[in-house]
Amino acid sequence: MLRFGIVSTAKIGRELVVPAIVDAENAVLAAVASRDLDRAKALATRFGAPHAFASYEEMLASDTIDAVYIPLPTSQHVEWAIKAADAGKHVLVEKPLALKAEDIEPVIAARDRNKVLISEAFMVTYAPVWTKVRALLADGAIGELQHVQGAFSYFLRDATNMRNIPELGGGGLPDIGVYPTVTTRFATGEEPERLQATVRYDSEFGTDIYASVKAEFPGFEMSFYVSTQLANRQTMAFHGTKGLIEVVSPFNANRWGEETVLLSNQSHSETQAFRFQDSRQYVREVEAFSKAAAGGEVEVFSLEDSVKNQRVIDATYRAGKLDGGWETV
Repeated sequence: MLRFGIVSTAKIGRELVVPAIVDAENAVLAAVASRDLDRAKALATRFGAPHAFASYEEMLASDTIDAVYIPLPTSQHVEWAIKAADAGKHVLVEKPLALKAEDIEPVIAARDRNKVLISEAFMVTYAPVWTKVRALLADGAIGELQHVQGAFSYFLRDATNMRNIPELGGGGLPDIGVYPTVTTRFATGEEPERLQATVRYDSEFGTDIYASVKAEFPGFEMSFYVSTQLANRQTMAFHGTKGLIEVVSPFNANRWGEETVLLSNQSHSETQAFRFQDSRQYVREVEAFSKAAAGGEVEVFSLEDSVKNQRVIDATYRAGKLDGGWETV
């Protein structure tokens, strides 16, 4: 049983990842750390953790945990991932791990010198729906892939929310632009070579609130848009020479509808529906991470993969300044 400590009492931890740790077969919640001890104690009591700490440093120094989960604001992810690794702990850190690909290199160095596991928490890469999409593409179910189309949007204009605060790593691309990118890379096994982008910013917050991207992969194109100030939408579609794969609720499993993969032929005269009523993607993420930390052979999202994904986001920001020009990833 991998003993997890939680760095902060952030919402995503409280609502999604901590319950997954509790439900996982090979992990246990051992401690909670917060700069407010009462908040740490309250969350620890809620989920049955035996230890609560009034500082992150105190928990990292403790032998009561083997690993940490870090749901801090994005701007603090690299710093605390390195500190946790240097304390000898395995690290599961919320996405995005960093705001620039080059910032991940010191994290890789910390992983290697301390011989620990560090992984960015892309829960979608553990979801059965995306494993199914990857298998269908590999089996040639839609012939030759020609185009991937995606969208992810929500509406949020709360000035106090970290997603709208540049200094904390806010912005639409870091928050949700990473999802169409990572799922396409995961499903196809290919990397984008160059892209074009339009990026718009909020005049009050200074964060990017809309991005439209066209990317060229070997053999196919991808187009997607993301926004933090549009109506809620999630969709991914894979267009091939012989058919179409559509993914319903592709990112937030079961919160935007039942997770379903639809496979249609060219004329849409035949459609197969593969339904996943309870993907348990966060539990699967924790269990895979815990197995890997124990030395088991299991696929987890690597830091090298994190670098590749972040390079796409970095290139999107650069392309957004080029007035339609192409930018190399």
